Amino acid sequence: MTEATPNLTGKKLNVLVYAGSLSQSAWRTRLTDDSAFTPGNGTTVESVRHCLYTLRRLLAPHYAVIPVTADMLVKEPWTATCALLVVPGGADLGYCRALNGAGNRRIEQFVKRGGAYLGFCAGGYYGSQRCEFEVGDKTMEVVGDRELAFFPGVCRGGAFPGFVYHSEAGARAVELKVAKDALTAGVVPDGFRCYYNGGGVFVDARLYGEKGVEVLASYTEELNVHPGTGAAAVVYCKVGEGRAIVTGPHPEFAAANLDKKAGGPEYAKVVDALAADDKARTDFLKACLSKLGLQVTQSTTTVPSLSSLHLSSLDPADTTRIRSSLQELITADGDEEYIKDENDTFRLEKSGSGTWGMGTLGEALPVSETSGDEGIVDYNAVIKPLVIHEELPPSKATPYFNHHAFYANLEHYQSQMREGAGEFGSSILYGEVVTSTNTILEKNPKLLRKLPQGFTATATTQVAGRGRGSNVWVSPAGSLMFSTVVRHPIEKIQSAPVVFLQYLAAMAVVRGIKSYDVGFESMPVKLKWPNDIYALDPDNPDKKQYSKICGILINSLFSSNEYIAVVGIGINATNASPTTSLNALAARFVSKRSAPITLEKLLARCLTTFEELYTRFLRTGFDREFEEMYYDDWLHMHQTVTLEEEGGARARIKGITRDYGLLLAEELGWDDRPTGRVWQLQSDSNSFDFFRGLVKRKA
Repeated sequence: MTEATPNLTGKKLNVLVYAGSLSQSAWRTRLTDDSAFTPGNGTTVESVRHCLYTLRRLLAPHYAVIPVTADMLVKEPWTATCALLVVPGGADLGYCRALNGAGNRRIEQFVKRGGAYLGFCAGGYYGSQRCEFEVGDKTMEVVGDRELAFFPGVCRGGAFPGFVYHSEAGARAVELKVAKDALTAGVVPDGFRCYYNGGGVFVDARLYGEKGVEVLASYTEELNVHPGTGAAAVVYCKVGEGRAIVTGPHPEFAAANLDKKAGGPEYAKVVDALAADDKARTDFLKACLSKLGLQVTQSTTTVPSLSSLHLSSLDPADTTRIRSSLQELITADGDEEYIKDENDTFRLEKSGSGTWGMGTLGEALPVSETSGDEGIVDYNAVIKPLVIHEELPPSKATPYFNHHAFYANLEHYQSQMREGAGEFGSSILYGEVVTSTNTILEKNPKLLRKLPQGFTATATTQVAGRGRGSNVWVSPAGSLMFSTVVRHPIEKIQSAPVVFLQYLAAMAVVRGIKSYDVGFESMPVKLKWPNDIYALDPDNPDKKQYSKICGILINSLFSSNEYIAVVGIGINATNASPTTSLNALAARFVSKRSAPITLEKLLARCLTTFEELYTRFLRTGFDREFEEMYYDDWLHMHQTVTLEEEGGARARIKGITRDYGLLLAEELGWDDRPTGRVWQLQSDSNSFDFFRGLVKRKA
């Protein structure tokens, strides 16, 4: 408890796409409901959707590409883990209103200190020293200096005539000539046709070479404004230790996501032209991202199709009970039976013989064609087949998850449990490709209320994983992703506060890893307050650098006389990206004679460890023994931090309280001597940026 604070490595895992001033939940609505768009936030729904779609395809699994609000950019500690900030199309005056001052200062510092900025269209105007848009047009003119000034000149537009806000009237497929000598990564095209709608030209860009400016692509057609020397459409700028790329057109717009009927008679031809040049567009954007210092997936990642969901139990009688409890939720449509919940609709199927549920086992066949040229898909609208298994699913149905191996390991670990029970993981829902295990449970409250204690959803791949605050945990193949239902009785709220579930879950992961098999007790995994898991870098163990290896997200609702919590956990198990993996740690710190890591066995170990801890917690509360167990694997005892909300006061971390799990921070005065004042900080109100030793009030 007195060891020196370890060095947490700030590996850049996030690509943040600016999404205006709305919350993430509001943006999830806007991304699937264009009618929810409200002018004035700067960004447009379509621009953000195109950014998310394209960048996720090009950067997975190395980065999480997620929307971020103005409040998050101003108030949250995003810079330590951000690899790239993207400002999409829209109207840059909205960006000014939201970010001028404090927001832009943070963005500028982020880039100058080694970060990267990518501004598409309006984001290109915004990233220039001066914006000159539709000069002389009283209804649309926007002229003025801009604070970021990454491009040290004027962005002047519209480069082509006909622009109309929130319309495809001025959209066109403009020809771009690529400066191949400025882009060296991957296959760089000579040129391509690119979606354009209102963007600018970077005036005299070629004259700023001494300031670190390079022209990456130029317009080839006659422009509607004076471009100065050259006709720069896409420009790279060196900014301190960092870099920026600003564009006039939209190389992030894929033809697959454009509706040919959205514009006038000629718009269909525009979309066809863009489709014909889609590979060149993609190759160009890959080269631009590489120039910004990002690790790009050269073989473009396709978004996988959702698969069938498979429900099974260790004891077939449990499946029968779950099936019966769901009966009142079922609606029939001809021969098909469905469960329609708030977020998802499930079509019921039953393997083997029997009369309950119609349909046949689809052998995990995809249920949505979301790859290739299908473009953006509303996953909420996709009907999810739910296969009820009276016996364990055969390997042919779930080739990437062996149910027999999982339940065998679960039984083995359950036999070692001192606290008894044996509920967690005894019934599971598995999908090869799902939206999010947390979403499937937590966002479908009718289904959730019918599920038993310890019911667990797990998946091989998530296409819409969720994280805490502004974070999304990257889930490439090899991650262990699962969400478990915890039904917490109301009579235990005082003696066993539900807030401690996050601590128990984090402890379960660490202790589960260390008790996975003989030799794993030496695995260097640690807890970061309140519930993240970090691991020692296996390539440089002497430097004592720790990287995030697991994230935990808990959501709960109150129903009848209990809290129903969904505890979501994602662990880098066998996947090396985006940080490191348990496999890499085991190869470095565990004897080769120990058992290899498998997702089925690791899931069984984490679930049984979680149940052991939770059962004891109901009996004793978070007592001193629990507190000591938590500190055994804690990263931060006696770390000195800065409390932003307390005027920048210096404080030393002393632990957590046993009543509500509040973080204890002891004020330090002259010569770092304690003053006697102690703060108690809530995890839901504060974000703990250990990379900078900063405790920050959350937005």
